[in-house]
Amino acid sequence: MEKTILIIGAGVAGLAAGIYGQYNGFQTHIFELHDLPGGLCTAWERKNYTFDGCIHYLFGSGEGKPFNRVWKELGILQGQKFIHHDEFMRVVDSDGRTATAYCDPVRLGDQLASLVGTNSKNDQRRIRELVEGLREFENFDMSVMFQKPRALMDPTDWAELGLKMTPFLGPLAKWGLLSAVDFARKFDDPFLRKAISQIFGWPEIPMMAALALLAYMNQENAGFPLGASLEFARRLEKRYLELGGQIHYKMQVQKILVRNDRAIGLRLYNDDEVFGDQVVSAADGHGTIFDLLDGRYIDGTIEKMYSRKHLPIRTQVQVSFGVKRDFTREPHWVTYLLEEPVEIAGRVHREIGVKHYCFDPSLAPQGKSALVVMLPSSYPYWQRIYGRKLYDTEQLQVANQVLEQLEQVYPGIGAEIEVTDVATPLSFERYTGNWLGSTTGWLPSKRTMVSMLEGVSKTLPGLKNFTMAGQWVEPGGSLPFAAVSGRSAVWLICEADGVRFIPYQL
Repeated sequence: MEKTILIIGAGVAGLAAGIYGQYNGFQTHIFELHDLPGGLCTAWERKNYTFDGCIHYLFGSGEGKPFNRVWKELGILQGQKFIHHDEFMRVVDSDGRTATAYCDPVRLGDQLASLVGTNSKNDQRRIRELVEGLREFENFDMSVMFQKPRALMDPTDWAELGLKMTPFLGPLAKWGLLSAVDFARKFDDPFLRKAISQIFGWPEIPMMAALALLAYMNQENAGFPLGASLEFARRLEKRYLELGGQIHYKMQVQKILVRNDRAIGLRLYNDDEVFGDQVVSAADGHGTIFDLLDGRYIDGTIEKMYSRKHLPIRTQVQVSFGVKRDFTREPHWVTYLLEEPVEIAGRVHREIGVKHYCFDPSLAPQGKSALVVMLPSSYPYWQRIYGRKLYDTEQLQVANQVLEQLEQVYPGIGAEIEVTDVATPLSFERYTGNWLGSTTGWLPSKRTMVSMLEGVSKTLPGLKNFTMAGQWVEPGGSLPFAAVSGRSAVWLICEADGVRFIPYQL
């Protein structure tokens, strides 16, 4: 008799678990609280504009490159086109000085070196370090750490992993636990101290991840999929449905049903109960453990992870504008360092990052642009005013404050705004159920890097027939990690059933 896997959440991890489940002979059902696939991998339409809420780049876009295999296994690369940028981001000071994170090591070194004098020996040495670090990660295959679930690796697997990682032990030791902001502090030039901390997206990013990102982009293995995040998620959904899987939209899970410490099914918010042989939660980690399971299956490690003092999360406000102006000739992502700090939504900001999507013509009408500004924000700040008129007023005020800053660098833009949209941490929480409105699961940082290398258990202590998938069990986030965790969940189920795991359908 065909066994059944019940999957909570139709994000990338849940859809991947469903696809691999179908490959391996299970009947899978996905239960999703929203009416669209993708979870955090999403975009939304406002009039004629599409505002992307997820993908900046996708590891695995390059043929034969790291993580390419998993996307091929999931059957979604056929016909998918990618845009490959030659730079990641620019940082511009209030006086116009500009640092550019070129993906090519030579261009990166030359551009940064041009910003400091030849007498700045320390800064020139740090720039050479950065360039050499980028070269060291050119052949680094991050995906080898995810080829098989850690819980199933035998001594031979560990030895093989060790051999593959040995050439990179030096770079990993040097850059693995060094954040961008820590590296930036080593520079003497005041502008570079500020620019290097911002140029990779967020100050806390481990330099190992930043350098691997630039190296992958330089190899055209971190492209942007045309059509943006929601279309990417729909490709996964299409593949899953083609394999015979079933998605139940607007079916939020209330509880995971447990009998004799075995997960046996789900209770939905309409009070229906569904039963299966295995349960996979690809939903929010905190909600799964402490709400759906009432905190009954935890240990000290889990309590520490979700203490809000251990692994960091990222909450933000996304302000999006549809603009009657063509930004094609502008760099696609710029962080502007502000001459004077500004307080927005209860938090002081000394920089503002602006991204346009003119490289993808499907996201805005011809000659117009979709602009996105993402600002770190506080969940409690928005929670305190939610449900009152003040919440809507504050959203409008945030948009106006951001627009005031944009006027400084794009004069006249205010008169060209056709659409304004503000998504707060509460928006992300309502849409995805993510704890405190986190937009990445665990934020990539020095602490999450340690947890990523050590691995996080996909099961809970004392609970059988249950597996977790998604960014809460793959610290550091990113779509490939989410997809691989869905793969791992089904592999663990196959192992428990004593059958060989099949990674794709011939």
